[in-house]
Amino acid sequence: MSRYYTEDHEWIELDGEIGTVGITDYAQGQLGDIVFVEVPDEGKSLSKGDEAAVVESVKAASDVYSPVSGTVVEGNAALADQPALVNEDPEGEGWFFKLTLSDTGELEGLMDEAAYEAFVAKL
Repeated sequence: MSRYYTEDHEWIELDGEIGTVGITDYAQGQLGDIVFVEVPDEGKSLSKGDEAAVVESVKAASDVYSPVSGTVVEGNAALADQPALVNEDPEGEGWFFKLTLSDTGELEGLMDEAAYEAFVAKL
């Protein structure tokens, strides 16, 4: 599986043509304690950069953007009852949604893990 990152601190991990999307550990650390997450509905069509989900913390509410274009195949239902999963395991069980990619070429504009770590180090 390949994992890519955006400058908005989203990650996408590919498994075939399905991408799992969430926010990075850095992003959840900036937000603080997460109290609410709204994920997109199954079947929703997203374009790269679209607002896909909402995450609210004790500090702020933020949009989560889709790193690529595609159709949502699953939202993480566990986050409705356990939004703290995003704090506990942001790059694992705290994922937001899965989608079928419509254009794998869009991945070329994203960072790999090393590039993302270098990006965060400059913030």
